[in-house]
Amino acid sequence: MSLIDKALKVSQKYAKEFDPKSGAYPAPRIVVATCMDPRLSDLPGILGLPQADIDVIRTGGPAVTQDVLGELVVSTRVLGLKEVMLLNHTGCGFTTFTDEDLNAKLSGLTGDSSPAPMRLFSYKNPEEKTRNQMKIVRSHPWIAKEIPVRGFVFDVATGLISEVQGVSQDAAA
Repeated sequence: MSLIDKALKVSQKYAKEFDPKSGAYPAPRIVVATCMDPRLSDLPGILGLPQADIDVIRTGGPAVTQDVLGELVVSTRVLGLKEVMLLNHTGCGFTTFTDEDLNAKLSGLTGDSSPAPMRLFSYKNPEEKTRNQMKIVRSHPWIAKEIPVRGFVFDVATGLISEVQGVSQDAAA
């Protein structure tokens, strides 16, 4: 049985025990933009916050793309979230390649270079990446200046998060 088929089967059991009250409109308090890496899946445990308080945006890298910026705008302007947390991590798979190298590898592997050059959002240093992300988010005109935008790196070896310094809250890129 495939994992998707297993998930569909388990969904039937889950639905029988589902509390309809948990389907009420969410009222999270913080938006966390983080990586799709499964080691960051337990955000309530990592951050010590209830699941209901966390609005999660997950991307590879994690990249702060135009789509992510749009989600941050909706989170802060429509849902009313009052804090933005950017959470990168050590040991990210996106640090193991460069966009140029992976484009070349995949073009050669498939014999099709039509998607290249594809922007894959590779990077080398999570602290530097976090600083750049903070600048991008902080400079967006639709994200209110009074909303704190803070960046962190989760250490996958220790489970600790550390705050990345170096970007003022009113910095513009």
